[in-house]
Amino acid sequence: MKSMKHLVAGLTAMTPALAMAQEPAPQGMGVMGQVIFFAGFILIFYFLIWRPQSKRAKEHKALMSGLNKGDEVVTSGGVAGKITKVTEDFIVMEVADNVEIKVQKVAVAAALPKGTLKDI
Repeated sequence: MKSMKHLVAGLTAMTPALAMAQEPAPQGMGVMGQVIFFAGFILIFYFLIWRPQSKRAKEHKALMSGLNKGDEVVTSGGVAGKITKVTEDFIVMEVADNVEIKVQKVAVAAALPKGTLKDI
């Protein structure tokens, strides 16, 4: 019984020493880990957001600059027609016989292949 008390007292006395002898808990990523994480985040942002958006903007700009009289186009609102007049910022589209509307060039969503409006 006495030896049991001595054992318990000895273990209790050693508990703070055992706690201090343990390895410290990891403190998170180091500086290099943070740099790698930040660089990966920037790469993901570039390839998933920035690059596709700039590619679409470049394609749309080329589409707007290439609009000519006689082209068949669809606007972002879904109106399809044939271009009868092109100015710097606007186009005039014929959407039906003797029905023309003025549309901003930036509203043109796509150019259609020739003869598409006859099939509709």
